[in-house]
Amino acid sequence: MAALLCETVTATTMADLLAARDGVTAADMVELRLDGIRDADVAGALAGRRLPAIVTCRASWEGGRFDGSEEERRRVLEQAVASDAEFVDIEWRSGFTDLVRRDPQRIVLSSHDFTEMPADLDGQARVMRSTGAGVIKIAASPARLTDTLRLIDIGRQGGAVVIGMGDVGFPTRVLAGRFASRWTYSGKAVAPGQVPADRMLDDYAFHRAATASRVFGVVSTNAMHSLSPVMHNAALAAAGIDAVYIPIPTASFDDVLAFADAMGIDGVSVTIPFKVDALRAATAPDDLARAVGAANTLRRSADGWDATNTDVAGFLAPLEAAFGRPLRGARASVVGAGGAARAVMVALREQGAVVTLHARRAEQAAAVVADLGGAVGEWPPPRGSWDLLVNCTPLGGVGKHDESPLPDGPFDGRLVYDLTYGRTASRLLADATHAGCATLDGLPMLAAQAERQFEWWTGQRPPAGVMEAALRTRICN
Repeated sequence: MAALLCETVTATTMADLLAARDGVTAADMVELRLDGIRDADVAGALAGRRLPAIVTCRASWEGGRFDGSEEERRRVLEQAVASDAEFVDIEWRSGFTDLVRRDPQRIVLSSHDFTEMPADLDGQARVMRSTGAGVIKIAASPARLTDTLRLIDIGRQGGAVVIGMGDVGFPTRVLAGRFASRWTYSGKAVAPGQVPADRMLDDYAFHRAATASRVFGVVSTNAMHSLSPVMHNAALAAAGIDAVYIPIPTASFDDVLAFADAMGIDGVSVTIPFKVDALRAATAPDDLARAVGAANTLRRSADGWDATNTDVAGFLAPLEAAFGRPLRGARASVVGAGGAARAVMVALREQGAVVTLHARRAEQAAAVVADLGGAVGEWPPPRGSWDLLVNCTPLGGVGKHDESPLPDGPFDGRLVYDLTYGRTASRLLADATHAGCATLDGLPMLAAQAERQFEWWTGQRPPAGVMEAALRTRICN
């Protein structure tokens, strides 16, 4: 049975709760959170509902908003059990197990740990099941992706909802079927890691993920902010390919590799700061990845991981038209010395540009130049020293949109190319435009390199224009 999607709604008044309930159109179920409402009306909350409902009145000691006495909260839950609600959520630690016995198949016996994954999850699940509750719900906070693997056996025993909270636990939500969870929760961040139902369906292809035979994903510390799932899932659907693409947030590349092995993930896009780690992890890197010294794409093989780098071709795809003339002989200043900068330097030197690398840490720039050629420049790039300036730092990107690697310029060259992207121009591009430079953001590059990843993984090109169109639609909305 495929996992269902339940959207959590909450409010401070009954009128607002009903409006939020009736606004749920994308999910399969709705969780009605009564714990934030004074004088909550169970019957009123359920009357006229269009979707199966879970009634929840979460205690403050379990992360909820009910601030009355436990006697008052019990009365709300008693009314819910006596109602026609499809399910009623009761906390395992509440001491209300007698309510479970009144109608066990409709009870969701829940446990939430907002700080860690308890050491004895299996034992906890056994005790919770012994109450006879029709569904047990275990939500805990993993520190690593591999922590979430402990939830799989609990789900496979049946009658369970299992969730890893927070960003690291997000794969348990979108891949709920693979964790054998009866359903998972979406919503407006009512719990750590929740996202709205429309994003679960549109961005992350939740219902396809339940049965998809192949899984791909984007690996990054900021994976939850990546738009790669938007364009890859759009292309997979348009091409009729039985696969899904998910965000894989992590702080450790070794953790990703172990998780990918356990979950059977077939390929990953790799972004900041793991591109060099990806190359080191590959058993069969191609010549381009070796030349760059970094990989942005891995593909599972019988012997481990193949690696390539699609950043080189993706970077060049929109550049010549934007630059307005051939790159041969152009003076190019590359800002930053990470994996993206390596790909950019290889691309520019292949086109005959004169490349200078600038970084705050001169020794890091020197190490890259020693591998790839070019020159180490001073920081910041001096006035009159470049025709093309390329930002390969994360400044201007997610969480740093208003930060610039060059807040004081200089902006006296021909084109500023910022590999970051967003709804509005980064500060770097806004400043460059104001100074009279032509500008180019990273969105066309993102789509171009992703098209090459898609083909490398699937053996077929994505439908023309689908990826960039999906990106622009998502950004505009």
